[in-house]
Amino acid sequence: MTGAHRSYVSYIDKSREFYAAQGYPQPYRWATHDDAPFSRLHKPLSASRVAIVTTTKSQDHDELRPFSASSTPPPLAMVTDHLSWHKEATHTDDLGSFLPLEHLEALAVSGVIGSASPRFVGIPTIYSQRRTVTWAEEVLAVLREDDVDVAVLVPL
Repeated sequence: MTGAHRSYVSYIDKSREFYAAQGYPQPYRWATHDDAPFSRLHKPLSASRVAIVTTTKSQDHDELRPFSASSTPPPLAMVTDHLSWHKEATHTDDLGSFLPLEHLEALAVSGVIGSASPRFVGIPTIYSQRRTVTWAEEVLAVLREDDVDVAVLVPL
């Protein structure tokens, strides 16, 4: 019978059931951001500095906390095995597909963007609203130090 039941998994329902089964006394609360800090650019993209923010880890940074690293030269590899992605259907051998630093530099050379940030930022995927807020402040500080106008989040 088509249409009688949902054909997808309700992530919200499954998450609430999972947390309840773990013994948490309150249902899981989803993060909400009614005042998301998105804003219009104050200058054209062709005059803006752009940075990449990734959810992968650098081989040089073992700690589970935000880090920044030089964009040039780009790293040869990133640590991705601990993250959830369909490992049978795809791979992370092509660094440019999830950390497009060379592509960003090419956009700068061609004039599409003003410049690429000298650093990229990595932030771990730990699902804690408290840590996310604290770490967002750390990431913002790095982006401000580098005079970044646009940050592109490229999650894996």
